[in-house]
Amino acid sequence: MTPTPASDTAGQARGLFRELTGAGPAGTWSAPGRVNLIGEHTDYNDGFVLPFAIPFRTHVALAPRTDGILRVVSTFDPVPVEVHLTDLDALFPARRDEVPEWARYPLGIAWALLHASGTAAGDVGGADLAFASDVPVGAGLSSSAAIEGATATALADTWGLDLDRVALARAGRTAENEAVGAPTGIMDQMASMLGEADAAIFLDCRTLAAEVVTLGFDAAGLELIVIDTGVKHSHATGGYGERRAACERGAAALDVAALRDVTVADLPRLSERVDDVTFRRVRHVVTENRRVLDTVEVLRDSGPTVIGDLLVASHASMRDDFEISVPELDTAVEAALTAGALGARMTGGGFGGAAIALVSRDGADAVAEAVRTAFDEHGFAAPHIFPVTAGPGAGRDD
Repeated sequence: MTPTPASDTAGQARGLFRELTGAGPAGTWSAPGRVNLIGEHTDYNDGFVLPFAIPFRTHVALAPRTDGILRVVSTFDPVPVEVHLTDLDALFPARRDEVPEWARYPLGIAWALLHASGTAAGDVGGADLAFASDVPVGAGLSSSAAIEGATATALADTWGLDLDRVALARAGRTAENEAVGAPTGIMDQMASMLGEADAAIFLDCRTLAAEVVTLGFDAAGLELIVIDTGVKHSHATGGYGERRAACERGAAALDVAALRDVTVADLPRLSERVDDVTFRRVRHVVTENRRVLDTVEVLRDSGPTVIGDLLVASHASMRDDFEISVPELDTAVEAALTAGALGARMTGGGFGGAAIALVSRDGADAVAEAVRTAFDEHGFAAPHIFPVTAGPGAGRDD
């Protein structure tokens, strides 16, 4: 099954850095993408999520400058983007469209870090940053949080900022919301910053309290496979923002701060106050929060072999109530379950991207083949299918 993490993405970043500057970097840092085991579109509703960091990472090679210039370049866009630190406040958020979209992530992080730390632009030097990544883009694995996490750890170390990992995750959310213009929550950034081996991060998105929950997939003879449909999505455009607005309408109708404060018992009352679409959007978030809590309890009490039904229910809710699935994702889930997967669901923001399937190690190849066959029968492009394991969060590599 492919793809696998590139063997020397850090080397690619260092090589690109040398092409940019003619010298070697001061160091390299990296941060992972993430898979969300369960808890979709709950994060910006102050709810609960259960993601884990994956082996695919974005690497950045960096060296400080003394002239206040930030210069960024990446393997997927070889044209450097250069901004003076003192110009960041003018750019973000009002003039963000003047910056290439990919560059808004690292430049937005720099802007958010300065504000979060109370540091004046003139008090830190600039930097050259070169990025390389093996996180699949557009697959719902949060390539955006990976570039944010890599940039945040690199600049915080280089500038000597006194910010903990939660603060760095908050800076990532600020950058994505305001510098990029994507109305996402904080789940992705927290997973990328806090990831641990063989563990998911049970995150309360209201308090940002995080608990490590052992997954135990390997010990149970299980694998989690990602089925990347190849259908691209963008959080900065339409459907995501519309779903968030519906959630806000639902919370307002019940006079609560966020859907975190709504229980299943409140849903009949809500149905009398809002239209059907808004009701179904809210019902997904409320029931998904419950499924996250149930999944954590089951993992702790019984282990991963019995979480499958919760994954399946999550997908049905996203398909029918939140309406963010697409035919390719539904086909992936249905084919995986028919071939013996314990559970399967789409993962990520929706409108494309990837599904995940929890499978027995011995049955992983059969499930993958069944999904490929189903895609071929439906006339879909071949999916990319690969296993993922839970790994460490952001940090300095050398």
